[in-house]
Amino acid sequence: MISRPGFILTLLLLFLVSAGHAETFSGTVTRIFDGDTVEIETLGKLRLLGIDTPEREDSNRDKFYQRWHIPPRRLRAIHRQARQFNQQALKGKKVTIEYDKGNRDPYDRLLAYLYLPDGRMLNRLLIEMGLATVFRRYDFSRRREFLQTEKEAREKRIGLWE
Repeated sequence: MISRPGFILTLLLLFLVSAGHAETFSGTVTRIFDGDTVEIETLGKLRLLGIDTPEREDSNRDKFYQRWHIPPRRLRAIHRQARQFNQQALKGKKVTIEYDKGNRDPYDRLLAYLYLPDGRMLNRLLIEMGLATVFRRYDFSRRREFLQTEKEAREKRIGLWE
């Protein structure tokens, strides 16, 4: 028989151990909105955490890319490439998602890392391919890793960085 303080200590230790592990879920991708937003059956709309892909049309968000001297025509082409890649890699496939700090954005979309059926993380893969940049407005646990990946894509001059 465990004493009351021992029971409370055991519960606290279990909580602390489980808090270090990310929450993961699986689901089937039912819709691709664009390069960084998809729909997952039973979970709803999901925004890929920590990345941003160009919009379909010219917008105020293009200002970020202007500092890199990326012309609007190139942004629209990258938008199409990212969306097409997601269509081929995700549509109808079962994926795993992993939550990080705060799992909803201001538009009530889930925020998560998405893992392809082969285990690769889509968020990072899109940055590696030069189809996405790091979303710098909010903090997330893989920020340093993503910034390094973006730097490497720029140095290789691929995708957005050609």
